[in-house]
Amino acid sequence: MNCTQLTYEQRYQIAILKKAGHFQVEIAKFIGVNKSTVSRELRRNHGQRGYRPNQAHRLALERRVNKVITFTTSEQWQRIELLLKKEWSPEEIGARLRMEGGRFVSHEWIYQYIYADKANGGDLYTFLRCQKKRKKRYGSNNRRGKIPNRIGIEKRPSIVDKKLHLGLESAFYITPMSEC
Repeated sequence: MNCTQLTYEQRYQIAILKKAGHFQVEIAKFIGVNKSTVSRELRRNHGQRGYRPNQAHRLALERRVNKVITFTTSEQWQRIELLLKKEWSPEEIGARLRMEGGRFVSHEWIYQYIYADKANGGDLYTFLRCQKKRKKRYGSNNRRGKIPNRIGIEKRPSIVDKKLHLGLESAFYITPMSEC
């Protein structure tokens, strides 16, 4: 998914379309972003006088400037790698660093570091205790309860509607010549 910031023009379009009475889904399709982006934009930048693009753009820029950027030093990553090679889990490493009062590094951040290392040809992932395939946490196609090569009920033979036989026998029932 592409993570780009909304432009001033997009914010202006949101304001115009919202004023015209369009739904958030329609606005999102029109400006080419996800509907959650529009929802989040309206929620974050809604003032006392409604959604105003100038104010929204200013607030967004202020948030971007005031965003806290934390850096983990290369020495910390070396320590994290050492603990990983001793087969510590990312959760244990994060808890240890927190106990020692050092800069906080979450286990999720450590996992991201490990998988980025793997993508670059590294071997840190081999030191994880659990070698499971990484799963995305958002959205999933629910395949539970689907029968492969299923034939719909609308295509069943008309003889089934007569309910002359029960069970598997009805699947092998041969229609008498008089009914054909």
